[in-house]
Amino acid sequence: MNVKQMFVDANALLEGHFMLSSGLHSNFYMQSAKVLQDTENAQVLGKMIADAITKQGLDINLVVAPAMGGVIIGHEVASNLGLNFVFTERVSGKMTLRRGFEILKGSKIILVEDVFTTGKSTREVITLLDSIGVETVACASIVDRSGGTVSFNVPKISLLNLDIKSYNPDSCPMCIQGFAITKPGSRFVNRG
Repeated sequence: MNVKQMFVDANALLEGHFMLSSGLHSNFYMQSAKVLQDTENAQVLGKMIADAITKQGLDINLVVAPAMGGVIIGHEVASNLGLNFVFTERVSGKMTLRRGFEILKGSKIILVEDVFTTGKSTREVITLLDSIGVETVACASIVDRSGGTVSFNVPKISLLNLDIKSYNPDSCPMCIQGFAITKPGSRFVNRG
């Protein structure tokens, strides 16, 4: 199964001027929610990541993902591995466990995301898990758009590696040229 083609077929590889959740700007956006809304795609991608985890022989007993992007794919990976699944949420700017989720100290987890860009959300979850005595054994994603440069000090699994540039707002070529910016999943943002 060609992962990039799944994004193309779902009109989920967007081109334009985008503000990413990291605050960086890019001329491409990977809208994984559009790919994952097709439950067959979600099942296939979850199985592909689970198979890659199994091939590496990783000793894990729980799958964790940050909300929102990692929730669907994290659940699919957990289902394929026969493991439980929990997700974290950002509250007042800080990643936390809510909804009564508890993770036992000493648990060994794999952290699953939809897309790695800067790795900020993933690192925030790892910090949270470290603080409660949980070991992050590996991190996995559908797409690594960093060109392979993002690192978490644990093994990393990605189904698709792309080198998509991201820019600080002050040096963004699209901003310099005056192009309107869009923040996907949000209403139109005008930068003037």
